[in-house]
Amino acid sequence: MVDTSPGSDSSSADEFRIEHDTMGEVRVPRDALYAAQTQRAVENFPISGRGLEPAQIQALARIKRAAAIVNGEMGIIDADVSAAIVSAADEVAGGSHHEHFPIDVYQTGSGTSSNMNMNEVLAALATASLGKPVHPNDHVNASQSSNDVFPTSVHVAVTGALLAELIPALEHLAEVLEAKAGAWKGLVKAGRTHLMDATPVTFGQEFAGYARQIRLGIERVRTALPRVAEVPLGGTATGTGINTPLGFPQKVIRVLADDTGLPITEALDHFEAQGARDGLVDASGALRTLAVSLTKICNDIRWMGSGPNTGLGELHIPDLQPGSSIMPGKVNPVIPEAVLMVCARVIGNDATVAWAGASGLFELNVAIPVMGSSMLESIRILASSTRLLANRTVDGLRVNEEHARALAESSPSIVTPLNRIIGYEAAAKIAKHSVAQKMTVREAVVDLGYVERGEITEDQLDAGLDVLRMTAPGL
Repeated sequence: MVDTSPGSDSSSADEFRIEHDTMGEVRVPRDALYAAQTQRAVENFPISGRGLEPAQIQALARIKRAAAIVNGEMGIIDADVSAAIVSAADEVAGGSHHEHFPIDVYQTGSGTSSNMNMNEVLAALATASLGKPVHPNDHVNASQSSNDVFPTSVHVAVTGALLAELIPALEHLAEVLEAKAGAWKGLVKAGRTHLMDATPVTFGQEFAGYARQIRLGIERVRTALPRVAEVPLGGTATGTGINTPLGFPQKVIRVLADDTGLPITEALDHFEAQGARDGLVDASGALRTLAVSLTKICNDIRWMGSGPNTGLGELHIPDLQPGSSIMPGKVNPVIPEAVLMVCARVIGNDATVAWAGASGLFELNVAIPVMGSSMLESIRILASSTRLLANRTVDGLRVNEEHARALAESSPSIVTPLNRIIGYEAAAKIAKHSVAQKMTVREAVVDLGYVERGEITEDQLDAGLDVLRMTAPGL
C-alpha cells in the first residue's frame, strides 16, 4: 500500500492530488477515481488487506444505478446527471474499476466508508462523461444513507450468490450422489455404528442418505432466501425514510429487482431491517448445516476408501495426484480433505456472522461488512468445493464389490436375524465364539452344535445369513 501520510517523502508530490472534505485536505493518488473520504478510510483501516467481495461491489453499484433512475424520474436530480450516474454504475456493475475500491473489510461497522467509496468513484466517472460536476453526496447518494444502502448491497449479493452459485452446485452434487445410489442399490457392505461392526446395508442406501442430506440442505437455503431477499433500502438513516420522496422505496426496489432479476422485496418493517441482520444469521445457519453434512459425507468416503492394504478398502477413490514427498506411490483423498477444510471455514464464518449479527444497537447493526464478506466467502467456497467433490471424487468412485461383501459377511452382527429362531442370548454366544475363534458366524453356529441339535436347520441358516436380504425389512 502506498504511504500517503502527511510528511511522507517516499513518493514525489506529482503522484498525488489534493482533495477536500468536511475535515480538511487529503492527499489522494493522482489517478484514483475515489476522493477524500475513501483515502481517509484507506489510512484508517490498514488491517487485513482484504476489501469487499466483488459481488458486493457490483451489488452496491446496481443499487446506485436504481437510485439514480428513480431520483431522475422523481425530479430529485437532473435527467442528464441521472443518466451519467447510471452509465458509470453500469461500468462498475460490469466488473470495471474494481481496483478503485481499496477499503479494508474491517472498517466502520455501517459500511459508510465503502458507500462513500462507491459514491466518489461513480461521481468521478459521471463527471468525466457529463463534463460538469456530479457530487458524490448530493447526486449519487441522493435519497439514500449508508445505513440502508450498504446492508441492502449485502442482501442483494448474498441472494444472487445463493441462487446463481450455491443452489446449482448443490443440485449437481445431489444428482451425482443419487446416480451412485441407484447404480449401487444391490451392492452390500458392512454397516457400522460407533465405528464398530453392525448389520449390513447397501452402498445404494448409504449414498441415498448422503443425497438426502444435500437435498435437505438445499431446502434450508431456499427457506432462508425470502428473508435474505427482503431489503431495507429506502429507510435511510434510522429506518424512518427521512430525506426520501414518497414512494421512493417501492420504486427503487422495483427497479433494482428488475435490473438484477432477483426476488428482492421491501422490508416489511424498516426498523427491524436496519437494526437487525437476522435474515443473514438465518441463512448462515443453513450454510453451517451444509458444512456439517458435507463433513459427515467426506469422512465416510475417506473411511470407505482407506487403505489400500490396511484400511477398509471398500471404495476406490480416484487418484488425482501423488500424496507424499517421501513415500513413493502413496495417493491421498485430496478433494474430500479440501472440502473438510472448506467446512471448517464455513463453520467459523457462521460463528462470525452470529456474533456480528448480535451487534445491532438500537437502529443499526454495526458489523455489517464482516457479515457480508463472511457470507459471500462461505457461499463461494461451498459452491466451488461441492462441484469438485461431485466431479472429481463422487463421480469416479468404484466399489470393491468382493472385498466389501466379504467384510459384510465377516461381521459378527449378521447373527442378528437368528435372534428370532434361537433367541438373543444364544445368538450373542455365537457372535462371541465367532470373534474369539476367528471363524464366520455360519461356522460358529455349526461348531457350537445348533444345527446338530436341531435348534436351527441348514435352510434357516442359509436364509438368515443372506447379507443382501438383511438390508431390507421382512427377513
